[in-house]
Amino acid sequence: MDRITAMRVFIEVATSGSFSASADKLDMSRAMVTRYVSEMEKWLGTRLLQRTTRRVTLTDAGENCLRRSQQMLSLSEAMEEDTASGGELRGQLRVTCSMSFGHAQLAQALTRFLERHPRLHIDLNLNEGALNLVEARIDLAIRISGEPSPLLIARPLAQCDSLLVAAPAYLDTHGAPAAPRELESHRCLSHANVGRNIWSFARDGESTEVDVLSYFSANDATALLASALAGGGIAMLPTYLVNPMVASGALRQVLPGWRMPALTIYAIYPSRRQLSPSVRALLDFLVDHFAVLPW
Repeated sequence: MDRITAMRVFIEVATSGSFSASADKLDMSRAMVTRYVSEMEKWLGTRLLQRTTRRVTLTDAGENCLRRSQQMLSLSEAMEEDTASGGELRGQLRVTCSMSFGHAQLAQALTRFLERHPRLHIDLNLNEGALNLVEARIDLAIRISGEPSPLLIARPLAQCDSLLVAAPAYLDTHGAPAAPRELESHRCLSHANVGRNIWSFARDGESTEVDVLSYFSANDATALLASALAGGGIAMLPTYLVNPMVASGALRQVLPGWRMPALTIYAIYPSRRQLSPSVRALLDFLVDHFAVLPW
């Protein structure tokens, strides 16, 4: 059996904790996934995984094998890229970002990038959680935050501003607030991970915070957008998501004279060492791509 493929299968089982989920992800039968893992254990002469009816966990030997396999697979993919004919980029990149940013912006950007590099493959993981980039074998994460983790390498791509928006039907029924404090009497839609109850505002050197009553919260901005479009209330949403709706009149901006704290869109990766040519190319492309967007 191909040991590189066996390592790839073992890594997937180890990180997902499931033979069935790994089979679906890798487009293999469960029996084939089991066979690859068994061959790995046979080659190494030790048990790598503890299997029960409910979960799969790593043994101590499996923990060490996972780290080694990830390093060897990364090296193998880098070698493929370096030896590609004519310097053409090839191999697979694993990218992650939030669901809203992926749908609204990143999927289109990655499509443009792949048009330039047709021998590359990209696996985009849309996830609201903070994945461990090493364990999940993520090459590049796009995250929106005020300050990235100092343990990771972050390259800023663009500023992320937010707007307060609501559907015309909601504002026609409930009226538009004239000052931030009036939000306390409105139905507010909030992100579960960003300003769920406290919204901050600034204008002409003046700043204030409002303790809003969230009638509906979600950990995905796209869900909040859908609720706002349906007349559910006033939402604080990123401009990359709502600018088209404001331009079309489907949503109206609320409190336009006030600004909310800006965040930054970062491209994040675990280390500068052994950064593959494909990741470097994608980083440079994303910097140029997002620099010209009218956010």
